[in-house]
Amino acid sequence: MNNNSIVKQITVLMLISIISFSLVACNDKDSSKVTESTEVGENAHGKYTEEITYTLGRLTVQNSKLPEGDTYENNAYTRYVKEKLNAVCVDAFEANGEDYDRQVSLAISSGDLPDMMRVGDKNILDELVENDLIADLTEVYDTYGSDYLKSIYDSYDGRALDTAMYDGKLMALPGTNVDSAPSEVWIRQDWLDKLDIIIDEDGNGCITIEELEMVAKTFREKDPGNSGNPIGIPLAYWLNSNDYGGSNHCMTGIANAFGAYPKLWLQDEGGNIYYGSTTKETKEALGVVKKWYQEGILDPQFGTRTWDDITALLINGQSGIVFGAWHIPDWLLNNIRAMDNNAVFSAYVIEDENGKANVFHNNASNGFIVVRKGYEYPELAIKIANIFYDEFANSKTLATDAPEVSKYHVDAVDGATRPFNIEINKYTSLLDDYSDIRRGVNGEIPIEEARTVESRVIIENVTKYLKDYENSNVTDWAKYHSRMKGVALIEKLTNEGTFNWVNPVFWGTTDTMKTNWANLEKLEEEMFIKIIIGATSLDEFDAFVNDWNKQGGAQIIKEIQETLK
Repeated sequence: MNNNSIVKQITVLMLISIISFSLVACNDKDSSKVTESTEVGENAHGKYTEEITYTLGRLTVQNSKLPEGDTYENNAYTRYVKEKLNAVCVDAFEANGEDYDRQVSLAISSGDLPDMMRVGDKNILDELVENDLIADLTEVYDTYGSDYLKSIYDSYDGRALDTAMYDGKLMALPGTNVDSAPSEVWIRQDWLDKLDIIIDEDGNGCITIEELEMVAKTFREKDPGNSGNPIGIPLAYWLNSNDYGGSNHCMTGIANAFGAYPKLWLQDEGGNIYYGSTTKETKEALGVVKKWYQEGILDPQFGTRTWDDITALLINGQSGIVFGAWHIPDWLLNNIRAMDNNAVFSAYVIEDENGKANVFHNNASNGFIVVRKGYEYPELAIKIANIFYDEFANSKTLATDAPEVSKYHVDAVDGATRPFNIEINKYTSLLDDYSDIRRGVNGEIPIEEARTVESRVIIENVTKYLKDYENSNVTDWAKYHSRMKGVALIEKLTNEGTFNWVNPVFWGTTDTMKTNWANLEKLEEEMFIKIIIGATSLDEFDAFVNDWNKQGGAQIIKEIQETLK
């Protein structure tokens, strides 16, 4: 044997020894945190050998429906995480709405972040990254993320994860935001029947602007709700939304019918960026709403009503027309049904002059879960996500495996009571779930074959409603309306090719937006209100566009153009 052969053998033996030592060391390190298994699929749900804690910044809701004795910190969800992972939840702070945003800002300014928290604003996520306050989740996502969790994000073709990527690093776990278009107009069907009004005669699920105008005018004149003070259509003073989930009480559906997309950044065929609130189509839509105000078809107190005021108009029977997403029966229209046992709604979309439903794609992400830099167990965030967005979502034996959690689903306890107040769903999940629900209700599949626990619960809700709709409870009524009317309309329009999709090109924040956007939004809101109530003419819209450009709008467009390049 020559010297070269001896050297090669020694080198190989040394490499084997080093690799073996490294593997042992890695296993020893992992064993202090997770169960003995080193398979990624099993580690995705691995239980810590010793109890650990995780502190949370908790975004709450006004009506969580938590059972008596349960709290955000100690409930069926957090108890399951304790049982499954040996991890105990401690809420660092709890707050709702703007109060929560203030708590997040306080935590950032003091440098005292909880181990994990929800961030709703991309600007705040930018700030956390810039100040090196949160953990890089790239490695733990790759290692601990379940195959199904990863497939969810993959279904968005990178659009969701990209919103949390900085220099190739995943700095947060984004909530997903499936397309929920269109903004539907929900009309009291019991009132239409009472007044012998027939709309949508061809049954395509679409109505014209003229049909909507006729219904609103008739409701105001005939007062089918016996309120004594009927109004036509109530709209919120902010008028438009750049997300269908937030389009409730907005004129978004009206604007879309004119090919207008207020509050969105779009690109024309020549590659030029423009702002949807400044187009001639938006001007045309404002002209129609202005006309309605003049004729008494629009709420005469438009511009002064709060969200609660508008909701009260619907509950009191003063209006039977409301704009919103497919899911508003679950949390808004159910309040009307609770007060009026005869209330029945039908959902429509306003079509354009060509019979198309113009719609835009939502931002693919909605909220982010961040982990404090320096937290010892960053992989816990991924493990918790695996439980709620994979294990629970796909379990067919949840009632026996986690009876407390299953009862939460049945009792419609709000999802905000989970450790993470975000949703992570496949892009196709809305129609996938509806397909299961429809087939389950029709007896085409046994209920246990529905893919998700929620779908199986809703099949039961809808079945009970259909058996005795006159005496149905509010929850069964709401689930029937949201799925068998709201989502059914989306499925119908999708299958029939009625949707005309538009892709917004920018969802971020530029430098000038940071300093000028609040004033530009105020300028837009005030001008639109003045135009509608007649305080200024429709022709002043052109002057508004000029002012908007001069006060920073043109510079913002330039910055977006550069960013996209």
